[in-house]
Amino acid sequence: MRKRRESDGELKTRAAAILRRLGKAIPEKTTALRHTSPLEMLVATILSAQCTDERVNMVTADLFRDFRTAKDFAKASQADLEMRVRSTGFFRAKARNIIKCCQALVMDHHGIVPDTMEELTALAGVGRKTANVVLGNCFAKPEGIVVDTHVKRVSGRLGLARSTDPEDIEQELVAIIPRRAWIDTGNLLIWHGRKTCQARKPKCGECTLNDLCPSAEAVPA
Repeated sequence: MRKRRESDGELKTRAAAILRRLGKAIPEKTTALRHTSPLEMLVATILSAQCTDERVNMVTADLFRDFRTAKDFAKASQADLEMRVRSTGFFRAKARNIIKCCQALVMDHHGIVPDTMEELTALAGVGRKTANVVLGNCFAKPEGIVVDTHVKRVSGRLGLARSTDPEDIEQELVAIIPRRAWIDTGNLLIWHGRKTCQARKPKCGECTLNDLCPSAEAVPA
């Protein structure tokens, strides 16, 4: 028998319970990308596309020692930057976007990373996901919810979102989660996806959300 579809109120209640449990189970409510400034966060997030945070952190450990300002990246050699970020994948496009992004920061923003969604998404290589990461983790501004591959997978398995498009998933999530929790939601779902609800073999048997997850019975423990 097909299960009855949850009402909006039931979905909001279950989403709140999910976030409460994850908040207790996961002490790390911030991004795993190492950074000491909004610029470093911006560059690291651009590099994180289709790449693990661990790999990005390895690359930026050296990169951020040599490139400290937007002006440093703006005047970088494309070939040199490609070589430095090669192991993150799609290195040509990433190097090009970082240079163009930082050139725009220097020309239009005095070398400072802006703190609005509109200004950030106007930069090369910056979509809503990257902008939400920067706004949430550096400026404590909940303009939306980060939707990366982990959030896409986990929110689908949990039945919090039905779409497969990142921007549509974000709209589904913001509709059921209070604005005050948007920043933590992205970080918590990412950590849960990395640690427990993994792509190939989710650890349903040890998952704190087992009884709240409609996919728990369908996915092998």
